[in-house]
Amino acid sequence: MQIFVLSRSISSYLNQDLAYLYEDGKEDANIYVSGDIVQQSVSLAPEIINAELERCRDKKHRHIASVNRLTNRLYKNCSRLESCNSNGKDYLPILKREIRKFRKLQTTWMLTL
Repeated sequence: MQIFVLSRSISSYLNQDLAYLYEDGKEDANIYVSGDIVQQSVSLAPEIINAELERCRDKKHRHIASVNRLTNRLYKNCSRLESCNSNGKDYLPILKREIRKFRKLQTTWMLTL
C-alpha cells in the first residue's frame, strides 16, 4: 500500500525535526501524531482483509466501519501535522492525495462486499 510507505517515510522525516525539547523541557506534541499516522496506516490492511474474509454480515460491517474510522483519523492527523514546525510537512499533501484516492476506491470496494 502506497499510504503505508508514505506515512512511514513522512513520520521518520518529521520525527527528526520534532524530537527536540523546548526551553522549558516540554516536547512537541506533534511527534505523537506522526506516530499515529503510521499506526493508522498499518491498521488499514488487516481490517480490509478481515472484512473480505468475514462471512457474517454484522461483523463485516464492523470491519468496514473500522476502515472508515481509520481513514478519517489518518486524514485529520495529516491536516493537523500540516501546521507543525517541520520541513516534512511539505510531503503531507502527497499523503492526503493518496488518502483521497483510497477513499474513492474504498467506496467502490464497500459496494462489492
